[in-house]
Amino acid sequence: MDLLVPPSSCCRKPPLHRQLTSSTYNNTRNPRSVKCRPRKTVSSELQTTAGVNGSYSPSIPTHKVTVHDSFRGVVHEFLVPEDQYILHTAESQNITLPFACRHGCCTSCAVRIKSGQIKQPEALGISAELKSKGYALLCVGYPSSDVEVETQDEDEVYWLQFGRYFARGPVERDDYALELALGDE
Repeated sequence: MDLLVPPSSCCRKPPLHRQLTSSTYNNTRNPRSVKCRPRKTVSSELQTTAGVNGSYSPSIPTHKVTVHDSFRGVVHEFLVPEDQYILHTAESQNITLPFACRHGCCTSCAVRIKSGQIKQPEALGISAELKSKGYALLCVGYPSSDVEVETQDEDEVYWLQFGRYFARGPVERDDYALELALGDE
């Protein structure tokens, strides 16, 4: 792919109103002392998204990822290159998996690893403790081997992560308090 690089700003004249009102422009810059460079053509090769049209780079190892979607009762199996996010690759193959933020900051795409390994240096949504217990985030997870995972309930993972800091157990519904609150309206 050829990209054109625009000439540097030295070749451009200031707007007409600046030429008429700015005497300093003509005094400080000698147009003959500035050399303009011709446009350069730069070649660039763009990488394609993994899985698009079924093509992968032969130099990048791929791994089989098996996702047991417990909410939909479906099992997905697909190949993911080692340098691609699992969620993005699944989507490029028209596989729908749970997600929300796509940045590793929430727990919507959290899974429990049944076998294999996932690299996830950008997973801020789960603690090191949960990672050590086998939890991972698909949106920022790279497979480092064949891997089998199971989707998790977002609230359950959130509770495991933060529950001990906010409460002494799951919040139970208090119908009486709800009745009182609605009665005030």
